[in-house]
Amino acid sequence: MRLFQALCRRSRMPNGDIWRGKNRLGIPVTIRDVQKLRNDLEIEEKNMFLLRHSYLTPEQSSGHGRALGKNEANYIKTIVAKKKDFKENITIEEVLGHLRHKEAWD
Repeated sequence: MRLFQALCRRSRMPNGDIWRGKNRLGIPVTIRDVQKLRNDLEIEEKNMFLLRHSYLTPEQSSGHGRALGKNEANYIKTIVAKKKDFKENITIEEVLGHLRHKEAWD
């Protein structure tokens, strides 16, 4: 029985691995594959069109962030982030201020 199956399979199957090599078994292209590829290319073409013809000019695009104050806000955020790793400055008056109780100068 197995010999019969092996001999029948040989006539319609390629030699060796069926997915690699000279005698591979190719997957047929369907209409759905072609439609999906066409749809993907249309979407990519629309995206490229929008990138080529932007809504804002380069001058408007560089100025809108400045008008909203984004530069200053980002600057303040970075300064705060840098300072949070360090302790605040402490003066001698702050440390020893509690010793000045009822101090009278003549």
